Amino acid sequence: MAVDIQPACLGLYCGKTLLFKNGSTEIYGECGVCPRGQRTNAQKYCQPCTESPELYDWLYLGFMAMLPLVLHWFFIEWYSGKKSSSALFQHITALFECSVAAIITLLVSDPVGVLYIRSCRVLMLSDWYTMLYNPSPDYVTTVHCTHEAVYPLYTIVFIYYAFCLVLMMLLRPLLVKKIACGLGKSDRFKSIYAALYFFPILTVLQAVGGGLLYYAFPYIILVLSLVTLAVYMSASEIENCYDLLVRKKRLIVLFSHWLLHAYGIISISRVDKLEQDLPLLALVPTPALFYLFTAKFTEPSRILSEGANGH
Repeated sequence: MAVDIQPACLGLYCGKTLLFKNGSTEIYGECGVCPRGQRTNAQKYCQPCTESPELYDWLYLGFMAMLPLVLHWFFIEWYSGKKSSSALFQHITALFECSVAAIITLLVSDPVGVLYIRSCRVLMLSDWYTMLYNPSPDYVTTVHCTHEAVYPLYTIVFIYYAFCLVLMMLLRPLLVKKIACGLGKSDRFKSIYAALYFFPILTVLQAVGGGLLYYAFPYIILVLSLVTLAVYMSASEIENCYDLLVRKKRLIVLFSHWLLHAYGIISISRVDKLEQDLPLLALVPTPALFYLFTAKFTEPSRILSEGANGH
């Protein structure tokens, strides 16, 4: 095979794009930025991303997809009030919005029209921040080689958030206006207003910290799910199994946290060795059981009552 020989590329992410191929002859262009959907290989040639995402990649995308859904549910619950019957319908609508947005995002991604994406393998943290590795051969001129080396894990999240926002603005106001009769006019749309704040925050978080989140999200899930479960059980004055079983809502919250525990454990282990990693899921109920066994020593209800009285 004849390959056009040119000087080697400088920089970590600069590569040569294939210009012409005829049989065994390949001609490459000058060293520069790789087109979207490609990244450089070890020989500094731009190669198309043709691999399937690993399980860990899907788990990362699932985590980023869960963030707006969990925030939707939190603010819906926060602003709906205890007597409002609209909370359940808003929860279902938020789940529908995020699910449809995820499906549409997969359908418009390459390859278009199928619930499947092709990707480039994430090799190291710097793959997420290629803009920091543009070389300057003469310390004056910068060769701009910024491209999405982790295609499409970086940009697909932005596309998903955009569809979530559009669907929310199309569906939620109509639903809230019809069924949120138990709320005042000023309170009906507060969960929607909250989303208009947290979507830009999530977007900036992905833009700046996407690479850090990729490596840290399993631990973030575990820590946050443990903290929120402990806070919820103490705020609800759950001190024994009877207090936990007396309301269905508490069981739903408990099982939701157990799912998050399991998600975090699977993400950390990556299920590389199935027979060794699956038994770790037996640890999922441990935090709740530990809380129930030790609640009688801390008495959360007494602490809450003293805090309310200002002691």
